[in-house]
Order: sequence, then structure tokens, then C-alpha cells
Amino acid sequence: MKKSLYIPAMLALTALPLSAQVVAPLAPLAPAMLPTATKGERTEIHKELDKLKLEKELRDARLEATLAETNAQIAQLKAEHELMAEKQKIEDLKQATQDEIKQKKSTELKDELERAAAIAKSKAALANSELALEKTKLSRATELHEAEIESLKAATQRQNFADAKPIYLENPLKDDGTLVISDRRIALNGPISRDTADYITERIHFYNNKDKKNPIFIVIDDSPGGSVMAGYRILKAMEGSDAPIHVVVKSFAASMAATIITLAEESYAYPNAIILHHQLSSSYFFTTMNLTQQKEAYEDSKKWWSRLAAPIAKKMGISTEEFIKQMYLKNSDGDWVEFASEAKKLKWVNHIVDRIQETSKVINPDSVKKKPVAKEGFKNLSEALDEQGRPCIYLPRINPHDVYFLYNPDGYYRLKK
Repeated sequence: MKKSLYIPAMLALTALPLSAQVVAPLAPLAPAMLPTATKGERTEIHKELDKLKLEKELRDARLEATLAETNAQIAQLKAEHELMAEKQKIEDLKQATQDEIKQKKSTELKDELERAAAIAKSKAALANSELALEKTKLSRATELHEAEIESLKAATQRQNFADAKPIYLENPLKDDGTLVISDRRIALNGPISRDTADYITERIHFYNNKDKKNPIFIVIDDSPGGSVMAGYRILKAMEGSDAPIHVVVKSFAASMAATIITLAEESYAYPNAIILHHQLSSSYFFTTMNLTQQKEAYEDSKKWWSRLAAPIAKKMGISTEEFIKQMYLKNSDGDWVEFASEAKKLKWVNHIVDRIQETSKVINPDSVKKKPVAKEGFKNLSEALDEQGRPCIYLPRINPHDVYFLYNPDGYYRLKK
């Protein structure tokens, strides 16, 4: 019975967890138990205790072995982990090195491309500079050639201009009898029409606005007369001019042109220039009229004649009737023709001059293209051929009640049918 009491106690001890057995040594049996046990029981007990101790040592050994194995596994796992980490570091390092190499290569390639682009750009800029330089050289050479050509042209054109300048004299008739004409000069040539009146009156007004002191010259080389309305407009522009108007005849002035020079305040002519006055009788040779029309035309002509002939007769100191009478005394057709030297005595012209100095003629006439027949003041007047092939000039249409006061014995001047 006593033995059985101790064995369960020991068994209970051995039943403790291994960790408790390792941590806490086997507690000695209570001394109170031994004195009550017999010697044999105590021997058994000691045997059990030794056995338990051996078992404990075995378990401890096994535990240590298990712990050693576990620690070894842990160490192995740790070593493997560290190995894997080192391998990863090596891989990362390799990748970083490869990336660095790639980046370096990429940077080097980029730098190389940029250098190549910069070189190409520099070459292109150099080529452009060389091209621009060549263009500049060519342009400069071209400019020099053009300048040389322009210089030659200018020199050639300069030869077309005289060195002299126009001369302006308040009294243009010199003591030696030379008439000096400035560039305040208006040409009156050919038949007088509306265009002629526009041409002359515009210039009279312009020269007046420019200078009211120096004279304006109306120069008649050759004019057979023309429209009385146009001629009258010229006369009134002459009268209204603040600057003095001087009319010059060099060759021939008839009809309306003769009226203009005769009624001018100052007039000049070469000695052999011809001035012709006649009745207003050749105005309607252009067309066929019935008697009533002829009567109406006659009345218009009478009115114009009285307005034009009366001032001329008054200047001559005779009546209009005497003026007409003397026309027919000189010539049966009523054409009173006088050389200027004789016309001066009749007060048709104020001064006879042997020399005229044209100071406005500073351009070479050969350098100016001229129409063969058209005269100054005519926009649409040129020589044509009639139905028979004879040369003629067709005059522009005139206003109603206007008449052509024109000297035209050979019918050269005509109206279109």
C-alpha cells in the first residue's frame, strides 16, 4: 500500500511537460514519505528515481538534439535567406550595372546624335552663310552692273537735256529785238477745238496760280482756226489772266487763230509769218442744208461775227462794215492775207521780231516720241484717208450754234458724215 502511494507521485512528476522538467529540477521527494517506507520500498523508490533521472536525461538529450537540429535548421534557413538576399543584391547590382550601362550608352548615343546634329546644323549654317555670301557677291555684282547701266542711261539721257535754264523776264522783248520765251509756254497748233480750249485754259490758270508776274506765252506755229466757242473761251481766259498773256505767231494764223493774236494785249510775229482774216463764211461747207437751215446758220454766223469782228475792227480804228469791205478789196474771195510785217501796220500784231529765244526748249526733240499729225490740245485728232484715198483730218463734233471759223480752201479739214 505504501509503495503504491509513492509511485503515482513520481509518475505525476514525470507527467510534467518536458520544458518544465528542464527548467525546474526534479523536486526531492518529501522526506516525510521516506521514513514511513521500508528499506525495500526505499530501494524501489531510488530505482524509480534513478530511472526517472535517466529518462529525464534521455529526454534532455533528445530535447537538446531536437533543439540542436531545430537551431541547425533555423541557422540553415537563415543562411539560405541571407544567401538569397546576397544573390538578390548581386542580381540587383547586376541589373543596376546593366541599367547604368544602358543609360550610359543611351546618354552617349544621345550626346553623339546631338553632336552629329550640331555638326550638321553648323555645316548647314556654314553652307547657308557661304550661299548668302555668294548671293551677296552676285547681288553686289548685279547692283554694280545695274548701277553702271543706270549711270550710262542717265548719262545718255542727260545728253538729251540742255544745261541752260529757262529765262523769266517781265519784259521778254530785249533791246536788240530778241523775244525771250520761258517755259511758261503753251502751244496752239492745228484746228481749235474743245480739247484745244481745255489744254490752253488749264495751263493759263496753272501758270497764274504759280506766278502772276511773269508773262505766259501762247505760241502759234500753224493754226487754220476752228471752233468759235472754243476760241472765245481761250480769249476770255486771256482776258481774265492776272499774268500778262503774250501771243506769238511763227508761221500761220488764220480765222479764229488770227482773232486770238489780234485781240491779244501783247503779240509778236516773225516778219514773214502770215495772218489771215476773213468773214465767217467757211463754216458750213461740211454739210448740205435746206434754205431754212441755211438762214438759221446765217443768223448764228452773223451773231458770232459781230462779237468777234467788232473788237478787231475797233482795234484797227475802223467799223465792222469797213473791215469787211477791205477784205474784199484785198481779195475777191474775202481772204485778207498779210505778212506780219504788214499786219503790224493794221494792228493785227504788236511787234515784229527777227529772233526768238526759246529758253524752255531744254529737251532734245529727237528723244521725244511724237504723233505724226496730232497737235497739242487734241486728244483724238489724227490724219486719215477719205473715200477717195485723199489725206484729211476729221474734226470733232461741235456744240449746237457753234461754228467752225476755219480757213480750209482745199477741204483738208472735214466732219464725218
